[in-house]
Amino acid sequence: MRLMACLCAGIQLFIPAWSVAASLEQELPEIASKQADKALQQFSRQAVVSAHALASAAGYSMLLQGGNAIDAAIATALALNVVEPQSSGIGGGGFMVLYDGQQVITYDGRETAPAHADQNLFISQGKPLEFAQAVASGRSVGAPGLIPMLEMAHRNHGQLAWHQLFEPAIQLAEKGFAVSQRLNHLLQADPALRNNPWARQLFYQPDGSALAVGSWLRNPELAWVLKQIAQQGSAAIQQGPVAESITMAVQQAPALPGLLDQQDLRNYQPIQRKPLCFTWHPSDPNTIICGAPPPASGTLALAEITGVLNFLSPADNPPLSPQWMHNYIESSRLALADRAQYVADPAFLQHSLPNWESFFSPAYLQSRARHVGARRAASVQPGQPDPSWQTGWANMPDQPEHGTSHLSVIDKTGKAVALTTSIESAFGSRIMVNTGQGRPGGFLLNNQLTDFSFMPFDSQHRLVANRVEPGKRPRSSMTPVLVIDPTASSENRVKAVAGSPGGPFIIHFVELSLWSMLNWQFNPQQAAAMFKFGILSTDGAVLLENKGIPDSWQAQLEQLGHSIRKTELTSGLHLLVRSPQGWLAGTDPRREGLAVGD
Repeated sequence: MRLMACLCAGIQLFIPAWSVAASLEQELPEIASKQADKALQQFSRQAVVSAHALASAAGYSMLLQGGNAIDAAIATALALNVVEPQSSGIGGGGFMVLYDGQQVITYDGRETAPAHADQNLFISQGKPLEFAQAVASGRSVGAPGLIPMLEMAHRNHGQLAWHQLFEPAIQLAEKGFAVSQRLNHLLQADPALRNNPWARQLFYQPDGSALAVGSWLRNPELAWVLKQIAQQGSAAIQQGPVAESITMAVQQAPALPGLLDQQDLRNYQPIQRKPLCFTWHPSDPNTIICGAPPPASGTLALAEITGVLNFLSPADNPPLSPQWMHNYIESSRLALADRAQYVADPAFLQHSLPNWESFFSPAYLQSRARHVGARRAASVQPGQPDPSWQTGWANMPDQPEHGTSHLSVIDKTGKAVALTTSIESAFGSRIMVNTGQGRPGGFLLNNQLTDFSFMPFDSQHRLVANRVEPGKRPRSSMTPVLVIDPTASSENRVKAVAGSPGGPFIIHFVELSLWSMLNWQFNPQQAAAMFKFGILSTDGAVLLENKGIPDSWQAQLEQLGHSIRKTELTSGLHLLVRSPQGWLAGTDPRREGLAVGD
């Protein structure tokens, strides 16, 4: 059996490629609201960093078997479905940004609305549904896109056989793993998951309490489904017994049955898209950020926030200060205003093919930077980045957005993957799929359609760009990115791999990490651990993390006109950064992730 080495808390551990010692799991930070110090990890050749040590081990085992970064990313994502079922899986979707040794490519595996859905999907008696009611229902489920996307990426770039990538996840599902504190905490706190009989049987004890920390969790049904996909590819979930079970679970959901049918599953197609890339700073043309374009909104927001900040005078933008935080918040308000006005599935926008680069043209950024003043602006309006763009859209009302998992991979040849994958809310729609053949367990379905605007138009009957339409992909905040040096040799072109879970705060988490590493020379562990803050809407309060920000800074922000609210901000940054010795890995102390490599 191949062995792998993992460095954690200064201890060298040698473990099977498909497993991680239970003692290691117990040392990891598990509960989302609890932080635990983590050390900077260093690797000379290759590494995988994800939200769970077992998943990182699964991906690394592919590298040990001669696979590349794409193979490792797929194996990691599949293992996350088993060990971190609350965040991602085959019942959801995602966005992948990869460097294949020659160019950066993105893959869109975002879910799609059913063909029979319309803009009133979340309207009842003329009013939008309560958000929690919509989430835990069949109406929230879109056609899953993760497996078709991974299959397309593997067909184009993979090195190992498709079925090999499933072996670690299948073993974890069959043999089981120890329930972590984080999974136990989320299971115990969730108010709706117990209502699903399959989920209750898998995750809860007879008295309704969550499986205890350290309990051994096996998922035979998921193992069976993964075996079908390993043998048949995405066809195994787009048709046949698994597809029938998906649509039956959605259409027979006791709370608001959904519209997803088998034709929706068969018709789903992932999309290979041109990456959205921007220069980090005009003085450094060799640092390029590349990420997923819309319907993913994260890269676009990063480009606008970064560009506006770069147009501000350095004297007015001192690092690590309340003034810098103010400028960042105001820049974010401008980016979010544009996001609410314009960003949606580009196939459904009424103007010509969007020129997303117009959002970060120098002229437009300079015009937006003029709105950043010494105090909080009274109001922020969307701009018009391109004169040809339709400006008659309604702004999308503010809505919650949750969930997600992120993984970063680099292999020994310099290929890299940033993959953000999600079932949206914790435990998604709370609908678990089981094919009814006597095997306990299964997989959870997404609630991604709640990322659409519930209200299709505003009081003036102007349409919202991100409203529900048949076959449409909802807007997303997912922000997987690669930092590229286009002048470097092909094997050294990737400078960093980054991303995070966190709903709409993903944008802030990734932006803050990049800013601290590229502008202030933080190492990736410092960047992951750095205090977090940001806004959810153009007019909302500034959310400050409970710890790490001096009280005097809060007072100064309030004097500048900002409303402040202290809260928990559970980022899950997974960062890889090139160093002269190889690679540095940063894992967020707020979650249970770990980097594994050599």
